[in-house]
Amino acid sequence: MKEGSDPKIPGRNDPCWCGSGKKYKKCHLGRDGKVQKPAPARMATPPLHAPLRRRGGAIIKTAEQVEGIRAACRVTREILDLLGERVAPGVTTEQIDVFVHEATLERGGVPSPLNYRGFPKSVCTSINEVVCHGIPEERAMQEGDIVNIDVTTTLDGYFGDSSRMYLVGAVAEAPRRLVQVTRECLDLGIAQVKPGRFVGDIGHVIQRHAESNGYSVVRDFVGHGTGIRFHEDPQIPHYGRPGQGHPLQLGMVFTIEPMINAGDWRIRILEDGWTAVTTDGSLSAQWEHTLHVTSDGVEVLTA
Repeated sequence: MKEGSDPKIPGRNDPCWCGSGKKYKKCHLGRDGKVQKPAPARMATPPLHAPLRRRGGAIIKTAEQVEGIRAACRVTREILDLLGERVAPGVTTEQIDVFVHEATLERGGVPSPLNYRGFPKSVCTSINEVVCHGIPEERAMQEGDIVNIDVTTTLDGYFGDSSRMYLVGAVAEAPRRLVQVTRECLDLGIAQVKPGRFVGDIGHVIQRHAESNGYSVVRDFVGHGTGIRFHEDPQIPHYGRPGQGHPLQLGMVFTIEPMINAGDWRIRILEDGWTAVTTDGSLSAQWEHTLHVTSDGVEVLTA
């Protein structure tokens, strides 16, 4: 997340600071006394209470840091739960973005994606053939769509990252099956997490399950360490060989977020520089959790 200085209060007719695209007077002018806009600099700098401990590139979190990450993950989970009531035919992804933005601020957090490396919105919404990083817009979701909504909250400088698939109205059997198998891939990957295992163990079971069901695993995007920063080492590929890659160690916090395509695994990036789509137009699905490696296995922080 890029650091920045405290923004000035906009004029009544200036664009609102929240990124909604509305004028300030039509958006937050009447609410800024109730909900104070967090400064971007606060978003970027976690309140570290101990020096960062690294092992092989991974940041090993202290109990205090894990508690901060857990609180951020709790906000993310609450927002994803609430979205289940709002995803419906006719609802635009822009409306989803506004809801996520407001819900995050109401809970004392900041939407991590907003302005991250120039990303213009507070959430990623990826419909059908969009693999990830879909930018919310005035596009209405249609009956039969599948959509991934990726929410990350910054709370007191800590990050909580998770995404879910949602079915829009009545959905045909083929996309429903893709969504289900992708969720199974995530669960199988999580089951591998405990001290002494390897990142390759996670990727191996995900790839095996996806391909045995006739699907493919996206290579261009992977899971990652998180919690102190939005994205940390190590990377967590969703393909690989058992016993290879970074060892899983007590105190690591990272995401598993398999992107599974119904067709070819290759993707392309649209002209907006963010939106990734399947090259062959096939459907794609993704589920994501943030995980903490514990002495006896794993804690799913966003569950």
